[in-house]
Amino acid sequence: MPEAPAPSSWEAYARELGVNLQRQRMACGFTQEALAHAAGLTRTHYQQIERGFWKKDQPANTSIKVLARISQALGIEVAGLLPSVAQLAWPDGDL
Repeated sequence: MPEAPAPSSWEAYARELGVNLQRQRMACGFTQEALAHAAGLTRTHYQQIERGFWKKDQPANTSIKVLARISQALGIEVAGLLPSVAQLAWPDGDL
């Protein structure tokens, strides 16, 4: 499978992370609810991360701790979930 192009905005990055999560979750045979439970999250919280948005027009911004819990539940390293940051552009003043 060809590698996806690197995302150029935080919104695109959050969506790509969500796609990666979904692929890994499905490959491991988890439902969203089962993976959320295994990672110690609510189903809603996990769904927001996988969708890439917390609410309309607000991209997800999950913590490393949450990603570590999810990746541990999946039996993979966090790095296996993260998209490339090579093309990610940061607007001035965006922290």
